[in-house]
Amino acid sequence: MSAGVAGAIAPEGTPSLLSRERIVAKPGFNRWLVPPAALAIHLCIGMAYGLSVFWLPLTRALSVGKPAPAACPDMGVMTALFTTTCDWRVSDLVTVFSIGIVVLGLSAALFGGWLERAGPRKAGIAAALCWGGGFLIGAFGVYIHQLWIVWLGMGLIGGVGLGLGYISPVSTLIKWFPDRRGMATGMAIMGFGGGAMIGSPLADSLIKGFRTADSAGVWQTLAVMGVGYILFMLGGAFGYRVPPAGWRPAGWTSPTAKNAMIASGHVHLRDAHKTFQFWMIWLVLFLNVSAGIGVLALASPMLQEIFGGELIGLPGTGFSALDAGQKAQVAAIAAGFVGLLSLFNILGRFFWASMSDRIGRKGTYAIFFALGGLLYAAAPWAAGIGSQALFVAIFCVILSMYGGGFATVPAYLADVFGTQFVGAIHGRLLTAWSMAGIVGPFVITKIREAQVAAGVQGADLYGRTMYVLASFLAVGFLCNLLVRPLAQRWFMSDSERASLDVRAGATASGPSGSFGIGRGGFSAGAAVAWAVVGIPIVWGIGITLSKAFILFR
Repeated sequence: MSAGVAGAIAPEGTPSLLSRERIVAKPGFNRWLVPPAALAIHLCIGMAYGLSVFWLPLTRALSVGKPAPAACPDMGVMTALFTTTCDWRVSDLVTVFSIGIVVLGLSAALFGGWLERAGPRKAGIAAALCWGGGFLIGAFGVYIHQLWIVWLGMGLIGGVGLGLGYISPVSTLIKWFPDRRGMATGMAIMGFGGGAMIGSPLADSLIKGFRTADSAGVWQTLAVMGVGYILFMLGGAFGYRVPPAGWRPAGWTSPTAKNAMIASGHVHLRDAHKTFQFWMIWLVLFLNVSAGIGVLALASPMLQEIFGGELIGLPGTGFSALDAGQKAQVAAIAAGFVGLLSLFNILGRFFWASMSDRIGRKGTYAIFFALGGLLYAAAPWAAGIGSQALFVAIFCVILSMYGGGFATVPAYLADVFGTQFVGAIHGRLLTAWSMAGIVGPFVITKIREAQVAAGVQGADLYGRTMYVLASFLAVGFLCNLLVRPLAQRWFMSDSERASLDVRAGATASGPSGSFGIGRGGFSAGAAVAWAVVGIPIVWGIGITLSKAFILFR
């Protein structure tokens, strides 16, 4: 990943291998080596979305090779955490994901300031050890059948790895690509959306390979993937480089004079959360994610319950009227739907973030909320007329904007608050994701339960839910509208910023400019780096498309 990378500029002596000073790029460096490094980390931590592949095998971990399941119907949470004789329930295992997402937001907020001081290499290494190490600890917990160890490893410690890994490249990429902020962060955060696309089929294959007459094959799979993730993420961490202070691409001029929404100064981390704009963008992310994550949580049952027998050529037959074999067919089609949504989630991260470079971040979010609200409101109509193709298309576009929201928000923050502390500010903003991960699924499941209790079925079952989610986006549209350029008093003085650069060891050795580091382009090192991350992505897309193809048979 670090092939072709030049050394570093050190102010005095030889800095340590992990120091920020060690990774300041020298003349001749190719900035296109940095996105693959970021992708290497995000493709690994993105497996957080694919952890569900482990849950069903783990619910039968103690029953493998035995005539009866080791089920304990009346088991409480505390018993589940420490039992060695009862199989775990899916509800106990799903908590791992919830812990991880909550800790992601908290750790990103807590360690964002440290990341700006220590640099992306240290943060990437810490993320690798926490995320991969969390899998290894989880493997040990599965091996001795102790759920609390799985929660600790894959939930708590792994969640810290998620937070650090997610924000580690943001500030660096924005500084390397001031001319393409949205595209740069979109490339990296696209990896987070694609991690499960690669990790889930890989985990499924490993589980089948390790499964024996007396083992579910899960702890071995977790151990192998944990080691693999550590190595792959370390490659990414050591591939990181930061530009010298004052660096800019040759021939590029800042667009601040043309666009009032792009700040010419930089806001200190201690002041960002004191501004009205920070909390409006926090709500923008929270509302966009709450709506999208709610759909992801129930995408499979939603398609099955709305269309039922229509999915397998039995129009007029409700889901509850299908037999076990027919329900299995419908479930397979719904799995293809989920895979297609995941693919649009990934592609939307790159497409919309890149589009924001042309139409602006505020304009991009205005499209998310206006178009998204209309699509949510139109989904019940598409279900009512029985148009599966239109229903699927609506949610593919919605999920592209859900992913695009994640990828666009770092550039939005850089525009409003400047680039000096954008990684740390982004870390604090991710608490919106943690909150949305709780609120979105809770709202959509509670409304569904109320509808089921009222006897609502078929196309009407999720109608009220879609209207509520559309109202979320309507509020988000207003919040986005209220984001204005910051007053000059919030920005740091030139002397304060210069002193921060000196302490970070990023002071340039000459006048501001390109320092012999151009816009970059094709090179042997860049080709190798992109192949390392590109081949798994292409493989994952192929697997996803093959599963989604069943929708169109």
